[in-house]
Amino acid sequence: MSGQDARPTAASVTVTGLVKRFGAANAAVDGVSFVVASGHFLTLLGPSGCGKTTTLRMIAGLERPDAGEIRIGERVLSSSAGGVFVPPEKREMGMVFQSYAIWPHMTVFENVAFPLQEKRVPRQEVRERVMATLGLVGLTDYAARPAPLLSGGQQQRVALARALVGNPQVLLLDEPLSNLDARLREQMRFEIRSMQVRLGITTVFVTHDQLEAMTLSDEVIVMNAGKIEQVGTPREVYERPKTRYVMDFLGQVNHLPARIRIAGGAPTAVVDGGEIPLADAEGWSDGERAVLAFRAEEVRLATGDGQLRGTVTAATYVGGQMEYLVQVGEAILRVPAPADSAAGVGSAVALYVAPAAIRAWRATPQV
Repeated sequence: MSGQDARPTAASVTVTGLVKRFGAANAAVDGVSFVVASGHFLTLLGPSGCGKTTTLRMIAGLERPDAGEIRIGERVLSSSAGGVFVPPEKREMGMVFQSYAIWPHMTVFENVAFPLQEKRVPRQEVRERVMATLGLVGLTDYAARPAPLLSGGQQQRVALARALVGNPQVLLLDEPLSNLDARLREQMRFEIRSMQVRLGITTVFVTHDQLEAMTLSDEVIVMNAGKIEQVGTPREVYERPKTRYVMDFLGQVNHLPARIRIAGGAPTAVVDGGEIPLADAEGWSDGERAVLAFRAEEVRLATGDGQLRGTVTAATYVGGQMEYLVQVGEAILRVPAPADSAAGVGSAVALYVAPAAIRAWRATPQV
């Protein structure tokens, strides 16, 4: 591969019925199935312990599944039924770990070259491929620099270069931004996405950070307790959550206990502090208890009567806007407002929420 050919050849990834148990405990991954289209960026999103990293490690070959199948293109990498298990080094995948795993006794060049040297690639080809890959991540001028002299962002680029230098078909990223400060995380999100689009490499990314998932992904899988809750584009999972878990995990969500009233075909949620018309009450019975959920950014301080009335319990200036906590009945709602709004603590306010922004869930404990 010459310096002009430092491009991975993308392939699809198909995961079918994947199961992984550790001891006698419940399955860490329980029947997970999905497809990553060739050249797409897919994110496994969820809290610690939801099974996302274990799923990634099974794709990489670092964990052996108890059941299920993994394919890259048409090639079977793992099949419990067929007795197939391809070792990690033969899977044509590159992986970046949360810790980066940069060797401190090596230079940047030596860190990136290591996988090729392990495969006994000829010296001249190693140099060409390493320098071409360092060019992809903007580190050409750092080739001779000792690893301990690198910043966090530079170390991450070295880890990316090392994952890419072998021309993998799939790139796996396990929370690679979690050790960076907020400003550098934002910069590296942009750089990772830009590089992925430029290379067209199939990418599976693991994170608990919803902002990373929203800004990086073609598709997001929200996981919970080893299972998939929802699959969709970032907009789909954010704007049309299929479960209460998905809605609560993404964004800042307000909750209001309510009773559904259906009179004359016009469904209404009756809550402490007012009534809210609902855009859709299909499947509900009159008088049924519910929990209304709506994102904080959908609430407005009303100039008129509004739908709800409450009392401001806290007012905080947060970078260009005010954020109020408003008590409505027994609930506390988070309400953003323009920086020049002047609702003081203890003042009565009216609130408005667009009916289309409200999801009504049955008032049962979440599983």
